[in-house]
Amino acid sequence: MRRALRAGRSRGLIELRQSVTNGGDLFNHFFWPMLMLVALWFLRDHNVGGVWLGAMLVPSILGMNAAMAMVSMSQHLTADREDGTLLRARATPHGVPGYLAGKLISISGSLLLDLAIFLIPALFLVHGVAAGRPAAWPALVALLALGLLATLPAGAVLGSVITSARGQGVLTLPILAVIAISGIFYPITALPGWLQGVAQAFPVYWMGLGMRSALLPSEAVVAEIGQSWRHLETVGVLGAWAVAGLLLAPLVLRRMARRESGSALAHRRDRAMQRSR
Repeated sequence: MRRALRAGRSRGLIELRQSVTNGGDLFNHFFWPMLMLVALWFLRDHNVGGVWLGAMLVPSILGMNAAMAMVSMSQHLTADREDGTLLRARATPHGVPGYLAGKLISISGSLLLDLAIFLIPALFLVHGVAAGRPAAWPALVALLALGLLATLPAGAVLGSVITSARGQGVLTLPILAVIAISGIFYPITALPGWLQGVAQAFPVYWMGLGMRSALLPSEAVVAEIGQSWRHLETVGVLGAWAVAGLLLAPLVLRRMARRESGSALAHRRDRAMQRSR
């Protein structure tokens, strides 16, 4: 098992290195952060309740992107099951744990790179971000770690349940709906109470709230529910997602891996070829 995990670590670092040396992957790393930076540029001078809108968007976008790690994990699992990568891992002793370790490293590393590409220029583009506070960066790192624990196992569960790239496309719609009601691009207090309750069931809202509490000045809390950063609730909800995911993901993944076979892979390829005709 130790050798398999070491192999998974090497695999994850290789995939991460390839993502920054391959032209297409490197473009993807820069495209969305740059798109969001352009939006920040146009919103940087807007003021909402005494707080600059650009400053509010910076931590919210960070939290949204961190929470979207579950989608990346789900998409990678589905794609690797489609092309036989997961089947090859299953045929290797302890190959599935090594495969998952590699994915955790590569996806987490890619996410941190994307966040850095966005955050560093954003600190110079907008004013009102309290990044100079001593507690800001430790809180940011701790929240990122907890957020990845909450979202990556959930993404592994989704990737085990959704069996096709078409299913992944359908998954995008509810994810976008959750983002829309999670207070990422405007204060959640502007929404009806029942929508606020729905948003608080998902980690996207809590990641955004936690990032805002770490990077915004204290007066920005007036735009939040109950005019409070709700640190205990943030840790509690994200911790509950992490515990549930860590308990459920191994069970679902083992079941999914047992069902992988050469005939199942051939059947999926035949269906894909029929759809393309």
